[in-house]
Amino acid sequence: MSDKASTQFALRSGDPFIWLSGGALALILILLFGLFGLIGYHAAGYFWPSQVHELVKQDGSRVIGEIKVRELVPGEQDAYRIQVKQGNRKLLGADFVWLDEASVTERRPATDVLTVERTEWGRFFGYLKAVKVGDRIIEGEPAFAALESELERANSTKAEIKELSHTRLAPVAVEKAKLVRARKSASLDEAKKSRIEARLEELSTEYTNLDAQLKRLRSDLNATAVFETSSKDGAEVPVAHIVRWYQPNKLGLFGKGSVYLSRVWEFVSDAPRESNTEGGVWPAIFGTVMMVFIMSVVVSPLGVIAAIYLREYAKQGRFVSLVRISVNNLAGVPSIVFGVFGVGFFIYFLGGNIDQLFFSDKLPSPTFGTGGILWASLTLALLTLPTVIVSVEEGLAAIPRQQREAAYALGATKFEVMTRVVLPALMPSMLTGLILAIARAAGEVAPLMITGVVKLAPSMPIDGTFPFVHMERKFMHLGFHIYDVGFQSPNVDAARPMVYTTTLLLLLIVVSLNLFAVYFRNRIQKSLVSSAV
Repeated sequence: MSDKASTQFALRSGDPFIWLSGGALALILILLFGLFGLIGYHAAGYFWPSQVHELVKQDGSRVIGEIKVRELVPGEQDAYRIQVKQGNRKLLGADFVWLDEASVTERRPATDVLTVERTEWGRFFGYLKAVKVGDRIIEGEPAFAALESELERANSTKAEIKELSHTRLAPVAVEKAKLVRARKSASLDEAKKSRIEARLEELSTEYTNLDAQLKRLRSDLNATAVFETSSKDGAEVPVAHIVRWYQPNKLGLFGKGSVYLSRVWEFVSDAPRESNTEGGVWPAIFGTVMMVFIMSVVVSPLGVIAAIYLREYAKQGRFVSLVRISVNNLAGVPSIVFGVFGVGFFIYFLGGNIDQLFFSDKLPSPTFGTGGILWASLTLALLTLPTVIVSVEEGLAAIPRQQREAAYALGATKFEVMTRVVLPALMPSMLTGLILAIARAAGEVAPLMITGVVKLAPSMPIDGTFPFVHMERKFMHLGFHIYDVGFQSPNVDAARPMVYTTTLLLLLIVVSLNLFAVYFRNRIQKSLVSSAV
């Protein structure tokens, strides 16, 4: 066979295209796993406690902090500079500083330095000199034990304050606000007004007593830690503002692992702080998962019903073809357009009318007539609806017609055929559409920015306050959290690690949700195959 004939035979057999497709798939997988590895590398290292160095400059000044980056000085050769996280932002004005290596005369580990993570002003580096508790001053080696015991006492007191303010004081304030609004109603008789006034007086007394307890608890948080900083000046840090402290240069592997795990747990269980550049992302995790759940509950039945009607009940013709073309086109509409529709229809129209009918006493302050997790979820349900419809229609087309005809031959009605024959066989396609919908909805940010997501939510959509589920509340979202920290934070260097960690967490959540749906779909497929046998 000649070379030309063999080439034509290879092209007709399709072998080059198979190899080309396989190579493209392998390249995509390499890039995908490389991206995951890059994000994971930068994210996982963020929680590991770094060594702290003391650098002495030519002018005799000192810089204490963690060395983060070493790079060539732009525009110069054989000249390097290093980036040091010096912390102490309230004292020094910036978390990070660049130093020319040539200007550093001495670099040594800061053996006795403490790394202090705070609720305000970021990280602090310094040498512990004393702990002040009221009129007592504890210096020397006992100061470390005193700092630990005072930190435990402060954490316990803060837990009492949180419990008192959230579970006792907040319900009283909510009930007072409701009664004040009810008192303004013109339809109340004198008896009801007197009962309201009496109850308001009781609540005011209770509120005053609880507020006095809070003030006493806050006054107990009076311990401070005295440190020597890089400038050898003294600086005081309130113990109540300390999240944790440790001596990084004295920690062994077990000690560093303990700090690492505690910081990981803080990241997934606590609220953010310091303009979202530190702390945790629990409200964003909760908001993301809850939004995806509400979206899935809405989009699944709507998509299935629409697809079954178009395929099984509607008379096929130009109108149905036009509907299918419109559905396919909707899948390519930019997501921000759906967001604008959600604002106009859900928030202003539906939410505004709901406020007029049921929450008129709260106007002009809107309840449902503003962004919230319900409207954001419904907007994303519309966004992903075309994906579910197309997937379910493809599943309906793949079901053999003989199954329907066999059911009709046994005397089944069309409804019985749909519910007992078609729908069970359609479950894998339904879950496929749901998987695609979840994968897209979990990462969408643009429509959420105008339908309910916020930088920091004061309260979550589910809490212990009646009616416990608050669909009108605004919420946090991991995708928007990444955007906010990465592009809106004034402290870029401090925010960068949080961007990596939040991105990795969002990817893990999306992958976990998809894997669960895939596992469930495979179980259904196996059960259908076994039942057919």
